Formats: sequence, structure tokens, C-alpha cells
Amino acid sequence: MIARYILYVKTESIINSAIKSGFQDQVLLNNLLLPVYASCYGIHQARKLFDNMNIRDVASWTSVISAYARCGNHEEALDLFEKMLGFGFVPNEFTYSVILQCASALRNYNLGERTHAQTVKCGFECNAVLGSSLMDFYSKCNMLEEASQIFTNLDNKDIVSWTTIISACVQAEDWGEAMRLYASMLASKVVLPNEFTYTKLLKACTSIGSNCSRLVHAHIIRLGIKLNLVLKTSLVDMYSKCHRMADALKVMKQTLESDVMLWTALITGYCQTGDYKEAITLFQQMEVAKISPNSFTFAKLINVCSDVPLPMLGKQIHSQVIKAGLAHDASVGNALVDLYAKFPSESDFVDCVRVFEGIVSPNVVSWTALIAGLVRHEHEPEAFAAFGAMRVDGVCPNSFTLSAILKGCESSKFAAHVQMLHAYILKSMLVEWDISVGNSLVDAYSRYGRVGEALSISREMPLRDVWTYTSLAKGLNQIGLHRRTLDMIACMHGEGVRMDDFSVSCFLSASANLAAVEMGKQLHSYSAKSGLGSWISVSNSLIDMYGKCGSIDEARRVFAEVEEPNIVSWNGLISGLASNGQFSGALSTFEDMRLAGACPDGVTFLLVLYACSHGGLVDMGVEYFNTMSSDLYGVPCQPDHYVCLVDMLGRAGRLEEAVCAIQTMPFQPGALIYKTLLGACKVHGNLVLGECMARCAMELDPMDPAIYVLLAGIYDDAGKLEMGEQTRKLMKERRAIKCPGWSWMRNTPK
Repeated sequence: MIARYILYVKTESIINSAIKSGFQDQVLLNNLLLPVYASCYGIHQARKLFDNMNIRDVASWTSVISAYARCGNHEEALDLFEKMLGFGFVPNEFTYSVILQCASALRNYNLGERTHAQTVKCGFECNAVLGSSLMDFYSKCNMLEEASQIFTNLDNKDIVSWTTIISACVQAEDWGEAMRLYASMLASKVVLPNEFTYTKLLKACTSIGSNCSRLVHAHIIRLGIKLNLVLKTSLVDMYSKCHRMADALKVMKQTLESDVMLWTALITGYCQTGDYKEAITLFQQMEVAKISPNSFTFAKLINVCSDVPLPMLGKQIHSQVIKAGLAHDASVGNALVDLYAKFPSESDFVDCVRVFEGIVSPNVVSWTALIAGLVRHEHEPEAFAAFGAMRVDGVCPNSFTLSAILKGCESSKFAAHVQMLHAYILKSMLVEWDISVGNSLVDAYSRYGRVGEALSISREMPLRDVWTYTSLAKGLNQIGLHRRTLDMIACMHGEGVRMDDFSVSCFLSASANLAAVEMGKQLHSYSAKSGLGSWISVSNSLIDMYGKCGSIDEARRVFAEVEEPNIVSWNGLISGLASNGQFSGALSTFEDMRLAGACPDGVTFLLVLYACSHGGLVDMGVEYFNTMSSDLYGVPCQPDHYVCLVDMLGRAGRLEEAVCAIQTMPFQPGALIYKTLLGACKVHGNLVLGECMARCAMELDPMDPAIYVLLAGIYDDAGKLEMGEQTRKLMKERRAIKCPGWSWMRNTPK
């Protein structure tokens, strides 16, 4: 600021002296003053000087056009250029260079192409200054081939030309070509790279690998390139992205010079390597060094607090954001919205909404974070409302937004919303280029059992991955089309899509439901060869499959290979033993589970009660039932557990105890439990209790034909054939008729 003030005073003195001496009409002097005016007084004063000039030349016009371009007013620069041409002035290479800069900034391809044609017409095609501007223009228009052709045609390639073409390759992510050009530059020995060349080149090294990075760094040292702050920051950023934090820290300490960008690059590197503690320590050291964090620093640290998670630290950083006056910044606001959205409490989610409302210009990331948070907190209607408001606000949803809101459509009541989103996606053509959107749609339709629509979408997708097929497999399993599920394996193989643990589990589930043990064994072999056998989800599915296929020894063998069986593993083995008639083995496994320190859940006790019921161990079953909700297990009794208890007591003929169990239930009995006891009454010929249970069941579900059939059977067994016929007649009058079976092979009723 002091140097600028001195320059301002000296300039004022020179101008006053020039006016007193009568040189204000000298074009050379005015041309020299134009950039000084623009720098010291601003573009408007420079324009005023230009307008008052009695004599102008091409340098005058170029100087003021360049001043407008430097301050970002490209439209005014182009307007002046048109006036210049109108006055008959012929642009030089510097004028055309400025116009190309405007074309680059405005991404105006037609203007750039016309300007290029004019430069060729004027004989400037080999000019180094214009060549660099043309290369920059074409690279920003994603036309690397044209930029490379211009570079090849240049006669005298200078450092700017080399740096520009290397930068163009880096921008196009053609890392190999950038390194090839760098090698050619060194081999030519005519022009040596400078700090600006290396600043661009180091971005390519980040993507190529750490060995290349260290080699380029060695060249910088060998050539004696001065380690200024910009180059130092690029080196730290490169090493950080290569996860070589020790080297990044060493570079940072080589000079005392530092700024917020340097500190942020280092903090970002520690965050990417997962060393959150060191990232936070650096943030504290940054404050000690009296370097104020910027929005990127705060955003990265808030993301750390969101991922770890560290909610209290996140709130402390939020308070610093407010003190720094960055609460309205979009990048910081987006990170805060994501942070509060991940907190479980509703009060924190209120803060999430409040932060979002404080963002001055919420972008697509802001809206997506809010929608994802609403879905996570099960505020689906509000999420759809936010999606609508986002579009009204003129912000176009991206693939992450659509995937986030489709995850909130788990309930079938949102089926209409899925269809509307599907229509929007087709209209926006997003499903054709983004596989995540297609997968989200396939998953949504599969959850509703609408596999036809899911299959149709998958066929329209140009690419399918393992998530596509896993969603389809889950949907087909859900509606009982297990054979169709297994057919997906051949489709995946044909497209070169490898199965993962989730897809293998789905296919094993289909094999289990079909009792297709041979297919299950093939999947077992595949999982072992591909290394998926160590995944607990695959092991659990194998235990379930072998148990349902009657291969209980194989189920035991798979279970024994699981290093740390979870509750699903134990339940799968107990279920397999119980369903294969090995009731004592199932109960013995339950005791082993207790000794292993695993905590049983509600499913475990359903299996235990089933084993006791079918194994005739009624007293033991009643004891298990009475202790499941005690401090020993802490598993609350659910209606299904009472149904199992009543079934067990009913099978043993202990009907009075069963009635007592129903009467003492802590919740309202359902039709199923009455029907269960009704079945026991038929087995044991208890007409009076059977009539009572049938009456209670009919009141709750008058359309269930099984109730009428069981009651009619009780009457028949008791010799009251007329009552049995009346019950069957009542069933027909109420149209409580069992639906006919359906063949999925023929699509006709059996």
C-alpha cells in the first residue's frame, strides 16, 4: 500500500509537470500515461484521458482496450475495438492479443475464430505473443488439438509459449502430453522453464504419481528456480495430493514465506490422508501465526468434523466462521449444512436449515446437502418441496441431487414422486450419461416390486454396473421371481461386471428360496476364489442357503469359518437347525451363542420358540418367553412372539394357558393370534373355545377364508354337519374365497 501511494504521488507530479510544459497533446506521452492512469486512478480516469486526446494511434486504442480487459469489462473492451476499426485503425499483434483474451474470458468461440483469421490475414500467424493468446483461447474452448497446431507453427517459441501449451495440456488433463512437452523443452536447451511453467506442470505430476513429482522437484532444485510463494504452494499441494505429507511439510519449512493458500493446501492434504488430528493441529498453528483462514480452509475443516464426526468442534469452527464474516459464503455454508444434517437430533437439523437460509446464493451443492439431510431425517415431503423450490430458484439439479431425493422414496406412498422424477430425468437426458441416476431409479422401482419398469430403465442405460444388477436382483427376489434373479448372473458375466458381496448375497438368497443347492455351491466356489468369502454378509447368506437346502453340515462348516459371527450368523445357523428338525441342536446353538457373548434379538427368540414348539419342549419354551424381556436379555416381546407362544401351548393342548396369554398381552390381539388358537382348537376338538376364537378373528378380518374353513372343520369333527355347512355358506356370502394360484410361467391362473 505504501509503494502504491508513492507511485501515485510521483505520477501526479509527472502529470502536472507535463501539462505545465505543454506536452498534453503528445501522443507518445499520452500513450505512456494511459496505463498509469488505469493503474493509479482507475479505468474511468484512463478513459477520460483517452477521450480528451486530440491525437490517437493504434497504441492508444490498444492501451485503453487492454485496461478494460484487465479490469474484467470485456464487453466494453470489444465495443472500443469496434469503434477503433470504424475509425480506420489497423490492429497490431498486441491489439489482437487483447481481443483473444476477451474471447477466452467470454468463451466466445466465434469471436476468437474471426480474430484468428484476421491475424493470419495480417501475417501474424507465427508471432509468439499472438501464438500464446491463441493457444490460451483454444485450450479454454477445450480444443487442445488446435492449440497444439498453433504451437507447432510458431517460429520463435519463448517461455510464455511453452508454458501456455503445457498449461493447455494440463487443463485438458492430457498429463502424458504435458510431460512430453516438458521433456522436449529441456531437450531443446533454448528456453528453460521458469517458476510459472513448474506451477502448471506440478498439477500434471499430481495425477501421474509421486515418482514423477519428486523428479520434477529435483529439476526445480537443479535449475536453481527461486522458490517463491506460488511455486512453494504448488509443491505442497502436489505432495499433499500424492499423500506424501512428510515431503509437503519439508517444502513448507524451506522458507519463512507463507499465506492462507499454503496453509490450506497442507491442511487439505492431512484431511485427505485421514490424519484429522494433525489437520486440526495445523489449523491452531495457523491462528498462532496470525494468518486468517479463508472460506476454503473453514470448509475443509468443517468437512473433517462431519466425517469423523466431531460435532462440538464443528460448532466451535462455526462460531469462528461467523466472527470472520464468512457465514454467507456458499462453500462454507454447504459444509455447515452437511455437518448439521448428519447430526441425529432434530434441534441440530433446525440449525442445518437455518444455515442454509443464511447462504446468500445457494448453489446446487447447497440444495443437494439440504435435500440429503431432509431425507436422512425422514422429512421426505419437505425434501420434495425443497427440490421444487430449487428448480423455481433457477438451480438445475445434478446427479447427486436426484440420487439423494430418490433415496427418500423408500415407502410406496412416494411412488408418484418417483414417476415424476423419472419424467424429469428423461426430459433432462440425465439417465443417458450418469449411471448413478439410472441406478437410483432402478433401485426405487425395484423396492416397489415394479421390476418391469426397473428392467426397462436398465436396458436404456448405456452402462450397467454391479449396483444396477444388485438392485434388480433384490427386486426380483422381493416378488418371488428367484429364477429370474439367477438369470442376472449370466447377464453380468456377459457385460464383464464382477459380482460383489451384496450381489452374491442376493443370488444366494434366490438359491435358498429355490432350494437350488448346486447353484448355491457354485456361488460358494466363486466367492472363495474371488476373496468374497471373508465378507460376513456372504458367509451369512451361505449359512442361510445351506440351511434352507437341507445341507446343515455345510451350514455348520461355513459358520465355523466365520472369525467373528454376528447376530445374523447365529440366527442363520439356529434357523437352519430348527427348520431341518434338529430342535435340540438349535437350542444348543442358542446356548453357545450366549456363552460367546452375542446378544440375541427378537428374531433369535422367534427361532427358539419355534424349536421348542415343534420339539415338544413347551416348559422350556415358556421359560425362554418369560425371560426374554428380563434384564438377562432385554428383548421386548412383540406380537409375533405371542403368536409363537400361543402356537406352542396350543400344540401341547394347553389351551387355557394360551387363552390367558392372549388376555394378558400388553397390546391389542390381531386376527392371526386368534386364528392360531382356532387351529389348535380344531386339533384338540374344543368346540366352545373354537367358536369364541373364530368370532374374535372374524371381527378383525371377516374376509380371511382360513377362519371359516377351520371353524367348519371343528363343526364337522363334532358331528354338527349342518353348522359346518352354514359356516361354508356364510364364507361364500361374504365372498371370503381363497385366491387361485398363479403361474408366472404361463401368466394364467392354475
